[in-house]
Amino acid sequence: MGYMTEERQLIKSTAADFTNDVVLPLANELDPEKGMIPRSLIEQMGELGFFGIKVPEEYGGSGMGCFEYCLIAEELSRGWMSVGSIIARSPIDSLLRLPQEHRDRLIPRAVTGDFLIAAALSEPDVGSDLSGIKCRAEKDGDYYVLTGSKYWVTYADGADAIIVFARTAPPEAHPDKPYLGISGFLIEKARGEMPEACSGSPIPKIGYFGWNTYELAFDGCRVHRDFLIGEEGQAFKLLTSGLEVPRAHTAARSIGAAQGALDVAVQYAQERVQFGRPIARFQDLRFKLARMATDIEAARQLMYSVCDRIDEGGRCDKEAAMVKYYAAEMAERVTSDALQILGGAGYTHHFPVERYWRDARLTKIFEGTSEIQLRIISDHMLGR
Repeated sequence: MGYMTEERQLIKSTAADFTNDVVLPLANELDPEKGMIPRSLIEQMGELGFFGIKVPEEYGGSGMGCFEYCLIAEELSRGWMSVGSIIARSPIDSLLRLPQEHRDRLIPRAVTGDFLIAAALSEPDVGSDLSGIKCRAEKDGDYYVLTGSKYWVTYADGADAIIVFARTAPPEAHPDKPYLGISGFLIEKARGEMPEACSGSPIPKIGYFGWNTYELAFDGCRVHRDFLIGEEGQAFKLLTSGLEVPRAHTAARSIGAAQGALDVAVQYAQERVQFGRPIARFQDLRFKLARMATDIEAARQLMYSVCDRIDEGGRCDKEAAMVKYYAAEMAERVTSDALQILGGAGYTHHFPVERYWRDARLTKIFEGTSEIQLRIISDHMLGR
């Protein structure tokens, strides 16, 4: 039967219709003015079940897998990559590591998009090497007290909580394994505000609009021990053991952005007339479009394969790194080619191709840079 079962076709079609009818018009209106994703859009996504696709049925989710999750992310990103990203703001794996009373309270809200979470991992001096985290969490009775800075915290203002990764033990406590001693904490907060004893300012970005990305400063922020995610000092293991899904998700977002740009380029090529005929009649441009479409489909099929492997329960670090790397590199190339087809028109806000181009460039950076993915792949091939 292949990867695309009848059920998956229906899921993809539902997400595609929603993107065409709702996401694309909003993106075309709001992205040029750096407007925010409206709450009404999030509520509609919740009604369609997009936030609960991987949540177990016992908590009100669909109980599906990475495959269906990435199908939806691809279609949403074809409209606006930020919308394709926001479905990752209900991280079920982290919530399931909280005490039962908090799971029962928060997961049903997350399923509907009513409880979204921002993630605070990186710091001003810490990016790819997360073992270098310096933000501290010192124990004080039943609480942990957080002090330090975080960077690249997208949706820190609009989210209902922030997951913060901080040190509960200094690096010198484990000189051979500096990644030990890093713990994760869930900090609930009021939507539209920062947590108590935390301040932040937006980072000026060239794309990924629709929501703000923050630099945060924690100065004595108190978190109850109940909101420690998993075991103390073991958060790095949690981070690295669950990277396959985020990397497949990034591949899906890359593919969606590339497909969106290709769709614009195809339509423009058929409408734009030069030298007395549509530019789609020129062989070089036709071949360029064919190469773009082939590159997108190759990335899509690799993503399907990786998602299928993830859902089977096997580890696929190398393959997840491959699809993240290939799809991100492809997306930058294809969106750039699409902009070139539009010529000067592509370099304006009159057409959305520049949005896809700006956003696609980011996919080579977040969730592990292209260089990090190449290191992972080569390590598997040649040893560390």
